This record gives sequence, C-alpha cells and structure tokens, in this order.
Amino acid sequence: MADEDPFHAHDRLFRAGLSNPAAAAAFLIDRLPPEVAERIDWSSLKLEPGSFVDPDLRLSESDLLFSAKADGRDIGIYVLFEHQSTRDPYLPMRLLRYMVRIWHRWEQTPDNRPPYPQIVSTVLAQNGSVWDIDPSLSSLFSFTGPDDPMRRYLPEFVYELIQLAALPFDAIRGTPDGILVLRILKAERSGELLSDPIWDDELLRMVLLDTFHLAVSYMCSRDSVDNDALFHKIKSIGSEPHRTAAMTLAQQLRQEGTLAASRQSVIEALDLRFGPIPDGLRDSLEAISDPEKLRALLRAAIVSDSLEAFAAAL
Repeated sequence: MADEDPFHAHDRLFRAGLSNPAAAAAFLIDRLPPEVAERIDWSSLKLEPGSFVDPDLRLSESDLLFSAKADGRDIGIYVLFEHQSTRDPYLPMRLLRYMVRIWHRWEQTPDNRPPYPQIVSTVLAQNGSVWDIDPSLSSLFSFTGPDDPMRRYLPEFVYELIQLAALPFDAIRGTPDGILVLRILKAERSGELLSDPIWDDELLRMVLLDTFHLAVSYMCSRDSVDNDALFHKIKSIGSEPHRTAAMTLAQQLRQEGTLAASRQSVIEALDLRFGPIPDGLRDSLEAISDPEKLRALLRAAIVSDSLEAFAAAL
C-alpha cells in the first residue's frame, strides 16, 4: 500500500468527519453537558477559517473552530483533535494559548467590542487508553485549598475531554459520515480497523462515497492492516457503489505501493554501488510508473559499471 504522511492522513480524516457543521453538531450535542448543549442554537453552527495550533505541534494536533449562537449571543466552539498516544500535562495551557489567539482575531474586526464571545473548548483525544487527566487550567498550579486567596490572580477554565478510548463503538453518535470517521480513528489506536463496527453494511450504505473513499485510503495507508484481510473485507461490502469504489481505490493503492517498492530497490542498488545518487536522477526514477521498465532498470543498476552507463538506460 502507498505510504501517506501520518499527520496528513489523520488530519484529513478528522476534517472529513467533523468539519461539516451538521456532523459536528450531531456528535457534540451528545458529548457536551446537557445544560450546555441545550443552550446552543445548533442550527446556527458555522465553520470558521484558520487554525490556532502551534506550528511545532501540527504533527500531533488538528483543530476546528465553529461559531454559533447561545442565548442569543455569539460564542465559539473550539475542537482540538489530539492524535497522539500519550497525554500531555500542558494541554490546558496550550488550550489557553489557542483561545487567546481566537479572541485576538476577534479583536481585529473593527465593529467587535466587549463582551468577548465565550469559547466552549473541546478536546477529542485519539488515545489508545483512557487518560486520567484533570481538564482544568488550575490543575497546573499548586494551591493550599479551594479558598486559597492566590487563586484570584489566575485565569480559570475547564475544557470538555472526549476520549475515543472511553467510548464503545455503538456509543459514538452523529451523522453516518461522522460516526464512520470517529469509529475508524478509535479503531486505529486499538488495532480494530478490520472489526465489524467499521464494516457495518447498514452504516456504510449511508456514508457519502467521497468520505468512504477517504476512509479506505486511510486504512490502506496503515502499516498495522493486513492487505489480504483488508481486500477480503472490501469484497464483502454489501453496497455495490461502495464496494466498487473501495476495490478500485485499493487496487490502485496496491499498485502504487508495488511501484514505490520497485523504485526504492533501484535507488538502493545504485546507492550501494555508486554512493548517493544525484537528485535529478532520483527524480527521473520517481517519475517512472511502468513495472517492466523498473525491473529492467534494477538489472541495469546491478550490472552497469557507472552512473553514466545506468543513466543511458533510462
């Protein structure tokens, strides 16, 4: 199977599942405290542009910002997606930084004046096991007790922590696309990508083909998935359009993976014989998609007496 940058794969799937306001609303309504969810006008939910995550954390975090009305006032609903396996004790402080960035951008609109919009911060964690974590900023500081007068000098907020590891597959609510994506993100950590909840025919029939295409691409890119077992699952899909689309994609990715391995074999043979090859030659090899041509080039890499002689075979 073709490799994909791990962050890019997680980010694309996360956005496919939750960037649609209807999908985000259907999931969050079920996960936020009822007394909060019932005050939000979910029909007004709108995705806002931009990301607020620190650049050096983009390999382990993605985020989405929505705006909505609550009690007639503007609020923000910030969803931070943590796709790392270990909890970070600095998470509340990072969230505070992101919230300040959101408010700072709000300040840049000339007509905006206090009061500032409240932000409902939510962390969706793709952890492999349940984290024991205090979702409050004050947990990062030491106090002598709840009445410690020093508390007055610190900001405070609590975020909602939604841990996929703590949710059974059938407890994940939302739109069909959102449910499938979140089940896959949960299953990726627990090694259950080939399990029945992912390949539920009733669910798959309702998932948009574009989302399903992305989901299959994601699963094909996981090293933990056995290729033959995955093809068997794809062949068993009851929905003909979804089965055909998945088979076509899986075959394409399998072919691309074979070509990538063949190119790498040629490059490794040249590296062993002549040392690191020039970038231009490497680029020429990367552009070749003919399996027979690559097999011939592997033989040439083994028998050629110089890089120049090999290049003549290109």
